[in-house]
Amino acid sequence: MVPEDAALGMPGADDPAILDDIVRSIGRDLPLVREALAAIMAKAGKGFAGLERSAREDLINDWYAGGGAAAAVLGRVILGAYYRDDRVLVALGHEARAPFPKGYVLEPGDWSLLDAVRDRPPFWRDDRIVPGGGR
Repeated sequence: MVPEDAALGMPGADDPAILDDIVRSIGRDLPLVREALAAIMAKAGKGFAGLERSAREDLINDWYAGGGAAAAVLGRVILGAYYRDDRVLVALGHEARAPFPKGYVLEPGDWSLLDAVRDRPPFWRDDRIVPGGGR
């Protein structure tokens, strides 16, 4: 899903360190990841690895559009591990560290964009209210 870009110093998602992170982070999503991989292999036949890069990309793009929850989970797991990799962070101009506790400086935004949300009445059930009165 993420090819290597040597010119930018970016590893691909198939890099061994990133693959190890993907495997470690699948957890409860394993059934959907297996479903996604099985669907990709069924679409490609037995020779997915032997396809040219453009053919693999076309196959994945076609499948991903209709892959549902399995596609979303596979994408999330791969991209999560990819953007945790120190080499990727450095290539993107970030420090190779967790965002907290130091945090990152964000430019001030337009807080008025949240006015519609603030002015909307609550649409959730307030679990602090006990039936029959009181809190």
